[in-house]
Amino acid sequence: MTVVCLPDDNAVRLLGDLPDGVEVVVWDGTGDTPAKLVETTFWVPQIEDSEDLPGKFAAMPHLRVMQLTGAGVEDIVDQLPEGVTLCNARGVHGSSVAELALALILASQRRLPHFLAAQAEGRWDLVEGDDLVDKRVVILGAGDLGEQTARRLRPFDAEPVLVASSARDGIHGIDELPTLLPDADVVVVTLPLTPETTGLVDAAFLARMADGALLVNVARGKVVDTDAVLAELTTGRLRAALDVVEPEPLPAGHPLWTAPNLILTPHAAGHVKAAGPRAFALVADQLRRFVAGEELANVISGGY
Repeated sequence: MTVVCLPDDNAVRLLGDLPDGVEVVVWDGTGDTPAKLVETTFWVPQIEDSEDLPGKFAAMPHLRVMQLTGAGVEDIVDQLPEGVTLCNARGVHGSSVAELALALILASQRRLPHFLAAQAEGRWDLVEGDDLVDKRVVILGAGDLGEQTARRLRPFDAEPVLVASSARDGIHGIDELPTLLPDADVVVVTLPLTPETTGLVDAAFLARMADGALLVNVARGKVVDTDAVLAELTTGRLRAALDVVEPEPLPAGHPLWTAPNLILTPHAAGHVKAAGPRAFALVADQLRRFVAGEELANVISGGY
């Protein structure tokens, strides 16, 4: 018997029919633990759940696989017990996140915040925007999200430039940023959060960007230095569109709320109606693989 722990009844519904020999335990990581939890070998936690992981792992001593429904692993990977395989949902949310990245770029280029404010005040206020034709868009991160963002930009006749940790065919290395940034009309951050990427977009990075350029962050807030971005926004030299920030959630009264030249969304990129079904389609396939003794997809760390 394989015992799989799911976070709630909605997850049970989304997972659908189970392979033979699989039993479900529902536990959201809080409160009393179900009796069968101790037998769990396959765990799907709440998305973004990283609180008291040692205690949760202790409650599942036979755990062999921790399957996430999101892509971020930065708060989990260093706490993984020996013998537990961590898998993320790489590729599941890439389409919706890349779509928001494109929407934020277009909204900023075409001055939609200005027009929405004018509409709310009943003003017919025409201002000049810009399009994406021939615009150079530097995309930090050449994984699934970076590739999906580039694919959505090409039909607009923009020129996406992918940047990875090291150069390979058709992709620039991160060491080339000092020469790439001055020519970029837009910079999109799609990098995972690691010790190397934390604070990567700092004052020196932003200073290399051209006047009037746009910074878009759909990755993790800690990749970008908030104070440095605020300084550039306040002077009006740069524009930004941020779906993720540091700190998050953004507290009331924080200067980002009223910063000029900024579009701010509340970590909304992956929050679409299809997110749950897509994530649990992956979970179902991973559970089938696990029961059959097959190799798992999206393995981040560990091994069972």
